[in-house]
Amino acid sequence: MLLSKVSYYADFVIYPLLLLPLGAVVVWRSTLSQQIVWVLACLIGIVGWTLLEYVMHRLILHYIPPFRGMHDMHHAAPTAMVGTPTWLSATLIGGGVLLPLWWQAGLHISSGLTFGLILGYLWYVLVHHAIHRWRAHEGSYLYRVKRRHGQHHHQQRSCNFGVTTACWDHFFGSAQLH
Repeated sequence: MLLSKVSYYADFVIYPLLLLPLGAVVVWRSTLSQQIVWVLACLIGIVGWTLLEYVMHRLILHYIPPFRGMHDMHHAAPTAMVGTPTWLSATLIGGGVLLPLWWQAGLHISSGLTFGLILGYLWYVLVHHAIHRWRAHEGSYLYRVKRRHGQHHHQQRSCNFGVTTACWDHFFGSAQLH
């Protein structure tokens, strides 16, 4: 959906603030084994985000109305402030991941996994923003993801759905090599 400037940039403020209490769990009255569990859950959350990013982009944003229409707006105007409102993504992450997992697996696993998901999401938002708005030096990470994402926007066949990483595109056979 088309967002206001404040709504578009809200992720860059709200999500780092949400990371603070989730990260505090690991240092606040935690045993070494709880800290290890938290870190492992965080790593699973980061990797899980990359898969979720790929699946949402490939299946939901390209095939399911009304998400497809919103994503078509982004393809037509890549620098337009099109995205998911922070209140919606935070509600989905909190209500769909953190709270149910906290109830089932405890605070350390739920906060670690949620921290990883949010960190992955924040990285995705920053990289996608940079891809469409920043200059990239040849050979840099941003240059490589910008080229790959540019192919996603301009190829005739659907390809390169991963924004932050190409690993799932390679795994699922949707990578377009440059």
